[in-house]
Amino acid sequence: MNTYCIITIVLSLIQSSGASESWIVGGKVAKPHSRRYMASLQYYGQDAKWHHYCGGFLIRDDFVLTAAHCRPSREMQVTVVLGAHNLPKNEPSQQRMHVEYVQHPNFRGQFDFDIMLLKLKQKVKLNKFVEVIALPTKDKNIHAHKECVVPGWGRIQPSKDSPGSDVLKEAVETIQDNSKCETILKDYFNSEHMICTKFNKKGGSLCQGDSGGPLICKGKPLGIVAFTDPIDCSNPEYPHGFTKISSFLPWIKKVMGGRGNASEPSTLDSQEINIRFN
Repeated sequence: MNTYCIITIVLSLIQSSGASESWIVGGKVAKPHSRRYMASLQYYGQDAKWHHYCGGFLIRDDFVLTAAHCRPSREMQVTVVLGAHNLPKNEPSQQRMHVEYVQHPNFRGQFDFDIMLLKLKQKVKLNKFVEVIALPTKDKNIHAHKECVVPGWGRIQPSKDSPGSDVLKEAVETIQDNSKCETILKDYFNSEHMICTKFNKKGGSLCQGDSGGPLICKGKPLGIVAFTDPIDCSNPEYPHGFTKISSFLPWIKKVMGGRGNASEPSTLDSQEINIRFN
């Protein structure tokens, strides 16, 4: 059974609940290799197999963007797979890459600054299966009610025992008003650095295993999947949270400009990081 990175939050309106990393429940199967920028972060398990645990997306031929909470503990062997649709098939189109982690220096294991760059140790081969997606060019307000797509290989049902999807799926979600996000998420939502979405079961829902993947609006990645309610991520009463990419463009450009090296290990200790993969 696949395991996934988990990030939790306590919401004042949900007794003993919180937000967790995400998966696609419902939605639809993506057209094979239609989202050629998608990346699968995988760890090597005790069963001697590779397991998907987070998503990401290729923004240059040597950099993948993802969520900071997807950083593994030191002892975990992790690679990034590009050019995939059906992960277990080991398709000829797949390219497996080793990476260095460049986590945002202000990330403290919570929800703000949940962004990380993965520096590929060699450039990926761009072709009809692997393609870069361009980032926004400047920081600007993101208007509510815009319909967007979230692709991922995460869980297909909102339960602990649900497996991840073998094939890439995608859900449709809509940008929510910041005021609505603040009302529900309270102090956990920072409108300067975050976006939240509303959704319905017909369009599908992201959930565990989708963290680090993109929120695609009119062909542009505006957000990075960050958190949702951990008890039932497909409950439409509670918004899904994303890191707002445009807020971090100066940091991204600095790192990709050659001045960024592999970051220091996460401030979380190894025991806490391992718990997040349960």
